[in-house]
Amino acid sequence: MAEKDRLLELFQSAVRYGEHTLTSGLKSSYYIDGKMVTFSPEGAYLVGKILFDLLKDRGVQAVGGMTMGADPIATAIAVVSHLEDKSIPAFAVRNDTKEHGTQKRIEGPLPSTGERKVAIVEDVVTTGGSSFRAIAAVEEAGCQVVKVLALVDRHQGGSDKLKERYDFSALFDCDAEGKLTLAK
Repeated sequence: MAEKDRLLELFQSAVRYGEHTLTSGLKSSYYIDGKMVTFSPEGAYLVGKILFDLLKDRGVQAVGGMTMGADPIATAIAVVSHLEDKSIPAFAVRNDTKEHGTQKRIEGPLPSTGERKVAIVEDVVTTGGSSFRAIAAVEEAGCQVVKVLALVDRHQGGSDKLKERYDFSALFDCDAEGKLTLAK
């Protein structure tokens, strides 16, 4: 079975039906519990391998997004990149700057020289709010966002907004009933 097809099966099994409030604040009759996939050994490997293959030739110097959803995705890509001998470090963007320790908003290594190219990742895009918050943080830190990747696009406006300004793509599309398919 192809890697993307298997990952699609894992994500489809992570769809939970019933009334849910999404991160965006929108209400939905289903919820994609992506962390059940991205934190699992098989899911983490598949996510890391598939997304690394999409990023490896783009000059990306680091990958990350908003904590918590992007953390396992970025880490999986970083691990696979090390195994493939083409290092892409991971970073995480906090909602707010820490008030203790090093008082960072972005944890992990960001590129400090050259074009400072980064990719932003997230599990599910609805309105794009999480991606845009991560983008704002890394751009404020002097980085250039060259790719935005989502595992699932709910097609509720977020991907359209992201495509207006960034190179965006998703692995899977989701319809109004919560059925996932390979992205077109």
